[in-house]
Amino acid sequence: MTEIDASKAEAATPSPTADFEVASLKNPEYMRKFDRVIDDLQDVYSHKIRPLEKAYNYEHFSSSAPLGNDDIAAKPMVLLIGQYSTGKTTFINSLLKKSYPSSHIGVEPTTDRFVAVMDNPTDRIIPGNAAAVSSALPFKGLDKFGQAFLSRFQVSQTPSPVLQNFTIVDTPGILSGDKQRDRGYDYTSVIEWFAERADLVLLLFDSHKLDISNELKAAIHALKGHEEKVRVVLNKSDMVNQQQLMRVYGALMWSLGKVVHTPEVMRVYLVSIWLERPPNAFDDCRTLLDSEKKDLLMDLQQLPINAAIRKVNEIVKRARLARVHALIMAHLRDQMPSFYGKAAALKQLSDNLPREFKAVSKKFRLPMGDFPDVEKFREALHGMKFEQFGALNEKLLMASDEALGTDLPELLQRLPHHSSFTGTTARPELDSEDEDLENDDPKQPLKRNLTRTGTRSRYAPVKPERDISAIIYSIVLFTLVLFFTTVVGGGIAMKMGWVDGMGPLIEFLKPQV
Repeated sequence: MTEIDASKAEAATPSPTADFEVASLKNPEYMRKFDRVIDDLQDVYSHKIRPLEKAYNYEHFSSSAPLGNDDIAAKPMVLLIGQYSTGKTTFINSLLKKSYPSSHIGVEPTTDRFVAVMDNPTDRIIPGNAAAVSSALPFKGLDKFGQAFLSRFQVSQTPSPVLQNFTIVDTPGILSGDKQRDRGYDYTSVIEWFAERADLVLLLFDSHKLDISNELKAAIHALKGHEEKVRVVLNKSDMVNQQQLMRVYGALMWSLGKVVHTPEVMRVYLVSIWLERPPNAFDDCRTLLDSEKKDLLMDLQQLPINAAIRKVNEIVKRARLARVHALIMAHLRDQMPSFYGKAAALKQLSDNLPREFKAVSKKFRLPMGDFPDVEKFREALHGMKFEQFGALNEKLLMASDEALGTDLPELLQRLPHHSSFTGTTARPELDSEDEDLENDDPKQPLKRNLTRTGTRSRYAPVKPERDISAIIYSIVLFTLVLFFTTVVGGGIAMKMGWVDGMGPLIEFLKPQV
């Protein structure tokens, strides 16, 4: 069995090595094409998707911060999650072949903070507060978690060829039971924030510690919706013999099956990563462990290649959810009364959210899988004032539909092939647009017109339309109220003898009205 696995790994990787080697970006044409795709992806989001999110306050209901250009253009991110002493920091140091600033390894819980390990010409540490406001770092949204978290977050920078292609985020080790309720910040929400932006999430387990604590269970649940990014790493697999390893693997899959509710089986890597190999390690599964390690390293090597595809995928996912959210908010707004009983109507809508979701799904033919979690949506709906939301804006919806149906698929087609990444084959074919841009001055901003059939770019900003019907309705209502108050009320007051001297004024207003 192990020989077959090893042969498959050798066939999949032309020149595998036990050490991690980053595929360099050798082809400048690839980089130019990649940068143009990222620039256009930023335009699509900011001009066609972000206006829809802003109009219906999408980030308040989804806890997703708006994406900036820095977020979209950021390097791929690898997020490490696991209980204490599972080898997260050792894994990073083995990739870098050195220790990063402020790293510490021990059998006790050593990493007590979130650490983003990034490339830089010199070693330095950026505190969390400075990193959260820096325009050069993709961590602006972290300030919403408060000072308690920012004091436990830092960016460790060090020169490394590995970090030139992706960023690694180390997380605090999770203890068993309820020992870490006093973190001072919402650990699960922070994990959810990083998981949304990560390109790969590694769940690390120790072969001697397979129990899933309450906090680790909550962290795994926070990965819901990002299952395609998650990989499980069973580390220190050479600390048990072959027979015990089979039992450990089965126990791990059984434990994960109770926590991760997906029809697909998660990919599990059986590896053993040490800076110094212990003398009591077993060698009966060495071929299998080396083959698994090569597969894991190859998965990391593919991150820069698939970065643009993953970014487009995330924008598509976000656009679909934002579109469904806009339709839900417009539907709930239509159910609200115009004058009285708004609080009672809002409570009734909140209590009947599943029914309202089904009504929206049936009306617009939307899959229920795109709808938000009922409990989270109900909590966000509490105290909401629907007056701040306009009626259903067809123009914003059409813009998002155009992005989903035309713009984003076109960007996927323009992405370079895998062979152009390594620079080992002939230059990738350029489409007509890229041929026009091939001789552009790289110091000048690229001028794009992706419509091809007209002079106006389809990425032009879309401005929300004002609800003219609501304005006309308000003017008519105000005129009627003024008329009845002045004429009818004044006439009654004069007839009853309450007011004297208003007769000429009323006689003057009657012909005017």
